[in-house]
Amino acid sequence: MHSIRRCAAPEGRCAPVSETATPATHRRIPSFVHHRTRLTDGQQHAWTQWWPVYGRDVADVVTEAGSGPVDPADWFGRTAPLVLEIGSGMGESTAALAAAAPETDHLAVEIYEPGLAQLLMRITDAGLSNLRLLRGDAVDLLKEVIAPGSLAGIRIFFPDPWPKRKHHKRRLVQPEFVALAASRLAPGGTLHLATDWADYATQMRTVCDAEPALRNTSADEPGGWTPRPVWRPLTKFEQRAVVEGRPVRDLLYQTRHG
Repeated sequence: MHSIRRCAAPEGRCAPVSETATPATHRRIPSFVHHRTRLTDGQQHAWTQWWPVYGRDVADVVTEAGSGPVDPADWFGRTAPLVLEIGSGMGESTAALAAAAPETDHLAVEIYEPGLAQLLMRITDAGLSNLRLLRGDAVDLLKEVIAPGSLAGIRIFFPDPWPKRKHHKRRLVQPEFVALAASRLAPGGTLHLATDWADYATQMRTVCDAEPALRNTSADEPGGWTPRPVWRPLTKFEQRAVVEGRPVRDLLYQTRHG
């Protein structure tokens, strides 16, 4: 789910998210670079047939919502716990997690059209009714249309690490973003992060530990890292990261009650 600038979109390498808002006098620095990429014939067919059913553009949702939050029941036709995934990549783990939790609604935000088209195919192949897709900036979505305290969870798996030091300011997980994300979580809601980039993992832990609304559920574990959850699907991308010697770190935070 790292940025499109780095990939021809292998699973887990593309992220549809911008860095958090800076003061109004400054332009927000995006954490993605959007390059147009051709769809395969199969992806184009899925996009044409199923995007109007399962997908929306964040910009359109924000415009239609005006100054108020959206009601997820309008998207899913029911009221259920809602989990937001930021950066679904090619959708391998997204579809698997939605299939494993039919009682929960899942909303995936991505900028990379081939990944979204691939996820549309996964939705229809598996007959999933609890997964909807949004194309665009997840920060705009969180700020403008997601009500405070409304999400059961937020997942950010393998966001772009922006490895060069001069680009670290483009990383998604910064204090302002974490505060925004925490504010959208219900009491007891979870923020689950995963990365294969060592210094970004440390940054994530430092930033999230400093957010007063969150507590590290694995604070007593070595290094404060969360043992890899067995329920998180092992993607081809993650397998490659391990083979190439990049240990994967999970971090699971929960909002504090009261």
